[in-house]
Amino acid sequence: MMNNAPGSPRPGPAPTPGRSPDPHTTAVHAENLTVTRGTRTVLRDLGFTVPRGQITGLLGPSGCGKSTLMRALVGTQAKVTGTLDVLGHPAGHPTLRTRIGYVTQAPSVYDDLTVRQNLDYFAAILNPGRAAADRRTEDVTRAIADVDLTTHADALAGNLSGGQRNRVSLAVALLGAPELLVLDEPTVGLDPVLRRDLWNLFHDIATDRGATLLVSSHVMDEAERCHRLLLMRDGELLADDTPDALRTRTGAATVEEAFLRLVDEAKAAARTKETTR
Repeated sequence: MMNNAPGSPRPGPAPTPGRSPDPHTTAVHAENLTVTRGTRTVLRDLGFTVPRGQITGLLGPSGCGKSTLMRALVGTQAKVTGTLDVLGHPAGHPTLRTRIGYVTQAPSVYDDLTVRQNLDYFAAILNPGRAAADRRTEDVTRAIADVDLTTHADALAGNLSGGQRNRVSLAVALLGAPELLVLDEPTVGLDPVLRRDLWNLFHDIATDRGATLLVSSHVMDEAERCHRLLLMRDGELLADDTPDALRTRTGAATVEEAFLRLVDEAKAAARTKETTR
């Protein structure tokens, strides 16, 4: 895998409130996005955009709502209100099924099938029929190579390490060259070398294939690898900006330090609001 460091991010113009952004430049657009679970509000009035062809990091501590937001994006989350457009359509629209690749935190593979058999199965769902057989074979071979599992292609998924099984799930998401990849903490439990290689792959996918990636993590050093960041805490969005802009705005040396300063600002604002009631 080539080592492509992120280039200088170029944030797109902020959309005018009440107007839909250009779907040719914006992959995801949200306004007043709220998700409730019982009596609890999990996501609260989120508004943000995800530009096409870039890696946007979704960062925040465990339990802040990252996975819920990703489920809303791919159309599997209940009780979603507000606006959430994905690739020019409402989230969950049937036409998006083959245009989005989604990797959950838990590996989504069949342990009693080999790596190649797993991918053959999912490729047949994406592109059924004999006429697509050659294309499926090419897609499967490419996806296995993308995640560096060629030498393990005939190994049972159940015999692989946890990190290798995660890579099989990623390979499944890469089938069919999706326009948007939604990756929920894809590097959890991986060693530093493999984490580096996967991030190199993410940049290759964005740069060479023009795909958009939304990658969640609670590891703040991964923020430096993203073109743009959405920082979350307690179901709310603290920031939607580039790493450089966040460091400049807060006077911090790192994104982690910037995040902690934004958290402190949010706490101070909440205390002020309580005392003025």
